[in-house]
Amino acid sequence: MSDQTRFNLSENDIPKFWYNINADNPVPPTAVLHPGTKEPVTPDFLSVLFPMEVILQEISTEAYIEIPEPVREIYKLWRPTPLIRARNLEKALGTPAHIYFKNEGNSPSGSHKLNTAAAQAFYNKQAGTKALTTETGAGQWGTALSMAGQFFDLAIEVYMVKVSYEQKPYRRFLMETYGGQVYASPSDRTQVGREALKKDPNNPGSLGLAISEAVEVAATSNGKKKYSLGSVLNHVLLHQSVLGEEALKQMDLAEEYPDVVIGCVGGGSNFSGLAYPFLRENLRNGQRTRLLAAEPFATPSLTRGLYAFDYGDTAQMAPIVKMHTLGHDFIPPAIHAGGLRYHGMAPSLSALVDSGHIEAVAVRQIPVFEAAVLFARTEGILPAPESAHAIRVAIDEALKAKETGEKKVILFNLSGHGHFDLSAYNAYNTGSLIDYEISEEDITAISQHLPQVPETVS
Repeated sequence: MSDQTRFNLSENDIPKFWYNINADNPVPPTAVLHPGTKEPVTPDFLSVLFPMEVILQEISTEAYIEIPEPVREIYKLWRPTPLIRARNLEKALGTPAHIYFKNEGNSPSGSHKLNTAAAQAFYNKQAGTKALTTETGAGQWGTALSMAGQFFDLAIEVYMVKVSYEQKPYRRFLMETYGGQVYASPSDRTQVGREALKKDPNNPGSLGLAISEAVEVAATSNGKKKYSLGSVLNHVLLHQSVLGEEALKQMDLAEEYPDVVIGCVGGGSNFSGLAYPFLRENLRNGQRTRLLAAEPFATPSLTRGLYAFDYGDTAQMAPIVKMHTLGHDFIPPAIHAGGLRYHGMAPSLSALVDSGHIEAVAVRQIPVFEAAVLFARTEGILPAPESAHAIRVAIDEALKAKETGEKKVILFNLSGHGHFDLSAYNAYNTGSLIDYEISEEDITAISQHLPQVPETVS
């Protein structure tokens, strides 16, 4: 296999089961709290937003959950995705490290998000849902759900963070082509949006605020609409585990095993989808792979946020969960990685970082684009700015191997392509890209805005 570059599986190798980290997680799960009462939520409360099958997956401790056949049939449109050894990048870096990447940009929607969008649309259709509401940052999630809605005849209503709505008009056009209705958030369609615009007519929006709008629309629809989330919650992360399960088989084909697995993190879905099956191998079978989450320096929830109970959205309508957070009312800087501009992080991922089972690193926007351009020029793929965070960290790991002379095996997830992010690349190429960072005042203020929860759950 010494000269092989691509490692492909057949349709027969598409996983038949999703992997659920709750079965092996060494950290006990924390309670999910009602945003009003601050008591543990009930299925009745969650059923306003989600179909029952999704709720059951959210709390399940079963290791494996069978993938419905209609979802596996849709997966055949792009799965299995290729594992590629980045030989040209290795050569450019002069590193002894072997660098592999899982290319999720091959999906019809352009990213990994379709793995869970197809599943959530299926379960909602099965439950009799007629329409779904959601938020989107860079537009990858909104695109995936708009497409999945067509597969299962569901209307899709997308609240897109305003700064991304303006930065990425072609992503919006794609969502609309797939049938999604797209609105800049904050919008005048919801009470939450109107209040935000009243306070600041130029509000750039945030994922937390867009979530609030989508949740409000679903919660006030008298059951006509449900809410669909593209990251953070456990059912989303387990749907993404197809990435890691395929990658394990493909690393066997390559006759190597990764020393480090890397993914970008905004809410945690693509990182966890790749990393959790490898974490299972660490926990069950004694493997010692490092699992490394790469986040923006401008929204560093894992590396500088507090590990505490916080609302999942700005308007305090979504459940309260324990996670690494920058505060639910945090408005992140206008970095081009819109999918990573969330104030919090998946509870399971946060717990595993807190316990030391997973590492996290924050990287700056300009070095991220330096890595993205090098990757485009060596491997021929223009990565999404989100995915470029993983590339930056993979390059840094490969350069460390060069310094020490170690032959490390590095695996990262290329979570999506950057074809609709050319304005960001133009900003980098023309020297107008800004290297944002969070202020010390923002870090200091986090604890002042967190909800007070009962001592019995804190």
